[in-house]
Amino acid sequence: MVENVSRYEELTDLDQATLIDRYAPPSDVDSWLRINMVSSIDGAVEVDGASHQLSSADDMRVFKVLRMLCDVLITGAGTVRADGYRPVKMASERLEWRRAHGRSDHPTMAVVTRDANLALDAPLFTASPVPPIVITCAAAPKERRDALSRVAQVLVAGDETVDFAQAQQHLHDSGLTQQLCEGGPHILGELTAADLIDEMCFTLSPTMAGAGSGRITAGPRSPLRHMDLAHIIHANGNLLLRYTRARETA
Repeated sequence: MVENVSRYEELTDLDQATLIDRYAPPSDVDSWLRINMVSSIDGAVEVDGASHQLSSADDMRVFKVLRMLCDVLITGAGTVRADGYRPVKMASERLEWRRAHGRSDHPTMAVVTRDANLALDAPLFTASPVPPIVITCAAAPKERRDALSRVAQVLVAGDETVDFAQAQQHLHDSGLTQQLCEGGPHILGELTAADLIDEMCFTLSPTMAGAGSGRITAGPRSPLRHMDLAHIIHANGNLLLRYTRARETA
């Protein structure tokens, strides 16, 4: 399914066009959900409640490419609050690339929240170039959903909890076929359990966080799933790993 073969490269050897090619989604599928996460080498997903200290300039270079390639950026409300998410706006060179490749100027932001408890005056809603989507469930209080509908498109998927398969299909049907999820752990766990993940981009940071931090995934148990290694890119001790859904064999 994926044109890229397994490879090991140095990030400093890759110009921007080559790096974009390394992360190009398959050309023979009409929808693709990729995850992008970072972890310390001892498994921490955050330090002091946020992931910033695990990231680096090298990690951020790939981070920006993945955002440029996507139609919709999906993240959980907890991650939005913990990492201080701002509106997603493309810088001029990435804006030019998106226009040249028939994409909208900016990706749509989609925030997943079971209780629809989000601050209406957050910059994510007041300053986004594209109205965000709030993905929630029918159990979320109606007054909160109604309030959010004034600043975002509210997508109700599921009854007591968010139905991620239903939400993903709605995004696809809306033309948002290249989907990027940046977590957090509970969102990753739900997507894994629903077997919706096509690709895992994972930065292994050369840091030790020690005890106390959670893993990059949490939530329901799910079967073990094999992923194919697409590439390994090294950058100043960071390993930028890309895995894709295992190919079916005859």
